[in-house]
Amino acid sequence: MDVGLLGKSVLITGASKGIGRACAFAFANEGASVVHAVGRSQEDLSSLQKNIAAESNTVVKTYAMDLTDKKLRDELIGETKDVDILINNAGAIPSGSVFSVTEDAWREGWELKVFGYIEMTRAFYSIFRERGHGVILNDIGNSGENPDFDYVAGSTGNSALMTFTKAMGGTSLDYGVRVLAVNPGPVDTGRMEKMLRQRATMLFEDEERWQELLARFPGGRASTPEEIATSIVFLSSPLASYINGCIVTIDGGISARGSII
Repeated sequence: MDVGLLGKSVLITGASKGIGRACAFAFANEGASVVHAVGRSQEDLSSLQKNIAAESNTVVKTYAMDLTDKKLRDELIGETKDVDILINNAGAIPSGSVFSVTEDAWREGWELKVFGYIEMTRAFYSIFRERGHGVILNDIGNSGENPDFDYVAGSTGNSALMTFTKAMGGTSLDYGVRVLAVNPGPVDTGRMEKMLRQRATMLFEDEERWQELLARFPGGRASTPEEIATSIVFLSSPLASYINGCIVTIDGGISARGSII
């Protein structure tokens, strides 16, 4: 199916691994002309660039940087203001209860993900609104609709981003701009394993039993980064032109069960 992304350009933050990396490949496979890939590791970004070049004609431009650095973020925005699509994906808020997540860790996690998404959205919404078209998609996480005491910083931050996305998307289509989000559940990445190891330690006092927790997921597994990326590509495409101001949950039904694991 042609989703209408041929010749489009996209900016993806957190593109060096996980969902962001999968998104870069998925947009390239759909004919995007340019993928602007942002991440902390130049080595990982260079690998991404090389692999996409071997598979498609998509140009990959890489930006190894810390998005919490306002000067670098402003420079990035200036260099990429002609993109058609922004995928906010950078940042991982630490897991743990209100007693175990320190103030510094909480603030650091929110600075990159919560405030990072807000500032990138603020900048590109102004650009897209003036231009009359553009898509901003926030990759948030289903803990925002499933509050979890043992992931309190992430649940609270994700909930805030959900509200922010809906508030921005409420009027954005009046100006030709779509603002929406996805809420993935657990995704098969190194970060998921780390979180499940922490949970196994709390439940079983043995982090090596983390794989037992997979049995609690729908189908006995987490999603793959590629499954999430495919949904993001569709939602960013012209085929989804009236999907706006909403959050699409992609968690196999976990939120309907009322528990993230």
